[in-house]
Amino acid sequence: MKNVTMYFRPGFWSLILGFFISFSQLSAQSTTSISGKVTESETNEPLIGVNILVKGKVIGTITDLNGDFNLTVSQSPPLTLVFSMIGFATREIQITENEVTNLQVELEEQTLLGQEVVVSASRVEESILQSPVTIEKMDILDIRETASDTYYKAIANLKGVDVTSTSINFQILNARGFNSTGNTRFVQLTDGMDTQAPALNFPIGNLNGPSELDVESVEFIPGASSALYGPNAFNGILLINSKSPFEYQGLSAFYKQGMNHFGGRPGEPSSPQPMFEGSIRYAKAFNNKLAFKLSASFMEAEDWYGTDQTDLNQRAQGDLPFNPGENRVHVFGDEVANNIGLLRNVGAIQQQASALGLGGYIGSIPDQVVSRTGYDERDLVDYGAKNYKVSGAIHYRVNDQAELSYTMNYGSGTSVYTGAQRYSLNNFNITQHKLELKADSYFVRAYTTRENSGDSYIADLTGVNINEQWKGNAQWFGEYTLNYMGALALQQVAPGTMGTASQQTEAHRFARTQADQGRFIPGTSEFENAERNIRADFIPQGSLFNDRSRMYMAEGQYNFKNEIDFMDLQAGASYRVYDLRSNGTIFADVEGNDISVTEIGGYAQASKRVFQEKLKLTGSVRYDKNENFDGQFSPRISGVFTEGSSNFRLSYQTGFRMPTTQAQHIDLNVVSARLIAGLPYYREKYTIFENAFSLASVQKYTEAVASGASPVAASATNLLEQVTDLPALRPEKVNSIEVGYKGLLADNRLLIDMAYYYNVYNDFISQTAIRKAPGPVYPGASPATDQGAINSVNAPTLLTPVTIPGQENTFQTYTNIVDREVKAHGAVIGVTYSLPNDYTIGGNYNFNRMITVFEEGFLSEFNTPEHKYNINFGNRKLTKNLGFNVAYRFQTAFRWESSFARGDVPEVHNVDAHVSYKLKSLKSVVKLGGSNIFNNRYFLNFGGPTIGAIYYVSITFDELLN
Repeated sequence: MKNVTMYFRPGFWSLILGFFISFSQLSAQSTTSISGKVTESETNEPLIGVNILVKGKVIGTITDLNGDFNLTVSQSPPLTLVFSMIGFATREIQITENEVTNLQVELEEQTLLGQEVVVSASRVEESILQSPVTIEKMDILDIRETASDTYYKAIANLKGVDVTSTSINFQILNARGFNSTGNTRFVQLTDGMDTQAPALNFPIGNLNGPSELDVESVEFIPGASSALYGPNAFNGILLINSKSPFEYQGLSAFYKQGMNHFGGRPGEPSSPQPMFEGSIRYAKAFNNKLAFKLSASFMEAEDWYGTDQTDLNQRAQGDLPFNPGENRVHVFGDEVANNIGLLRNVGAIQQQASALGLGGYIGSIPDQVVSRTGYDERDLVDYGAKNYKVSGAIHYRVNDQAELSYTMNYGSGTSVYTGAQRYSLNNFNITQHKLELKADSYFVRAYTTRENSGDSYIADLTGVNINEQWKGNAQWFGEYTLNYMGALALQQVAPGTMGTASQQTEAHRFARTQADQGRFIPGTSEFENAERNIRADFIPQGSLFNDRSRMYMAEGQYNFKNEIDFMDLQAGASYRVYDLRSNGTIFADVEGNDISVTEIGGYAQASKRVFQEKLKLTGSVRYDKNENFDGQFSPRISGVFTEGSSNFRLSYQTGFRMPTTQAQHIDLNVVSARLIAGLPYYREKYTIFENAFSLASVQKYTEAVASGASPVAASATNLLEQVTDLPALRPEKVNSIEVGYKGLLADNRLLIDMAYYYNVYNDFISQTAIRKAPGPVYPGASPATDQGAINSVNAPTLLTPVTIPGQENTFQTYTNIVDREVKAHGAVIGVTYSLPNDYTIGGNYNFNRMITVFEEGFLSEFNTPEHKYNINFGNRKLTKNLGFNVAYRFQTAFRWESSFARGDVPEVHNVDAHVSYKLKSLKSVVKLGGSNIFNNRYFLNFGGPTIGAIYYVSITFDELLN
């Protein structure tokens, strides 16, 4: 595996910068000067911050605090100026003279229904009405007027969006099923930069994204988008565009004071907790040539708590009224379990039992799985959620046609993430640097993403290691077993017999109490010291990550609109490298074993209007190659027929996702199993198919033994399913057909958008778990041919997971489902109606269903409610200064599956609302609002935290506020 740094030495960036500058040089031309004033048509008041752009160029300016502007263009007339501002109708004015002074421009305020311009659907500007696929957009007004407590959470109100939440500041977006807390089927771009964490391969929400002061727009496309955006744009893509320092200048600031944790449940704070959020932004342009912006934001809050006590190991309970082998969702340390029946043949236990006069009770030890006593999540996880972000950009207009920019985004903080375990992300940070040259017909950019795990650690492993540090597992289970036998003797149970269920119950409870004598208790110095030491030591000795992984990306696109006029043609290419640097805490990248993954891709897209330009046909194709897998082609073809204000669309789309860097290279003990990659190297390294059985069949076997069957007899009933091979890991593919309609009705006051999709997945990537016996369970035969050939020593060992690093017997690995297609379908409909007096009402309905049924043992992870709808009602100008907005969200209950936990997610009813008041003299807006205002407690993913109400008041200052 090559060391990636050879590709990205300092000289690489010098070469890129030199290329950008030399590529942008154009000869000087004669100039045109324009000055004037922009006012509101109804009130004749000056409009501040109106964007004025020369059509077809990057040159432009904005109006000042008096509505005035001055602009010099290196071009002879004629030319066209485009005046635009959110909330006003865009206006174009042709300039025919070299010098124009006192140009008076009036803009008319209007409600924009279906007038938005989007770029994400086709990578070129087009009307949202004529987009070839379903697309949603939030502009500056939508962001400012959202009913949710943050604009990022407000994305959940868009049609087709699924949201999960693992923390108060960590939301994960998805579309069209197969949702997860680490969504590797979805791509999020901020100013063109992929926001995925290099070691995890999924977007990190808004942890390093722009604050609401710096967001210009959000575009969301559900469905396959690989034809233009490459790997992992599989279920959808989100584009967040920040504000240009040329177009949005001046000082703006924001502060929010909130409260959460109202009506705390057991295990949660007993009183409301404060929340803080604030941001500041400043941008300045010099002579329409050079501009910069700086912004910073912070957020602090007491995070939502994980308090679910559901037992994930109920199969091992048998007929007892409680489960001695329980493994509760938000309790850590109880993952370590052992079948105490295996200790019957341990010499040390036999000797100690005889010395205590309990030798006759060796045969009374049941084949019962027993787990160690765990610690509640609140004792192991840092719930002090924080998020600090700093960003900056410098833009230089090389000439009127090209703009060069450097951007830096930095985000750090503390959060909680649910993956295969619960991870406390402490003081992590992620940084992005981008250099970009952009013009009207092309862009070239190069950027890097660098993550630093900081003090992040695995909460589950922390609990396990605290127990181990206090008392080793072998000693604890030995003491438990001896005390169990002692309790039977005290109850005068006949030696060699099991006793009644109540006697067994009493014995288990007594045994745990005795074995736990002296256990470290949360709040004591012993516990605090043990936890601190474990969190300070790297995996596997401790629970601390040591990840410094990086991603490097270079890409470009060219639009041939100036060279070809009979059709629209674009082409682009990309080059990406993952440099994995977990130092052995996630991957097998220990010293001397550098791991990198390289991907290349290229695409082309052509479109043409026919039938009197009523039908727009678009076709695109992309090719991508990952060094570990065969190349992938991703075609897309679409048609949009326009008749008046109605637009009918039909598209065939394809998508694929490369197995993630974890699917390719993970090698991590997560207590309940060792997670290993799906590449052949890792399967061979751990010889996972030697005496191996599917974990699903082992769980049935465990359940049978817990119900009273002997281990040998239970295995002889053909419950155990041997695993001798798994399909080689490969990319997953989807073919999607979408039909839709989008149109304006009722004098352009009613916007309707609807779509139906049908998806067929091939080579579906899934995870499956295997447990190995130390030797043959069916020597010389399979259970189907010789049920009598059962090894009475090796069979019972399958009842218990072994968690000691290097001795694990349980493996969870990545593979593909190759013997069938996986199918899903769904539909969405959205309606927005502009009522008189500036009232707006809207809503959407979403339907998603997986058609294919998975067999037990494979995780489908569809994880999406079948029915969901949103309703919103508002008026941003109820009076001259007063506005309000209310949003209601509902989703049906559904089954959640993940490697962390499986369970039911109840239905959700959520209401967000706010009222706002404009203080025009202070150039400020005050908002009073709440999220989940009725405090209907819910969770969005099984194993995630319980979410309650947030109430807040905020004030936003904007120097250019009209």
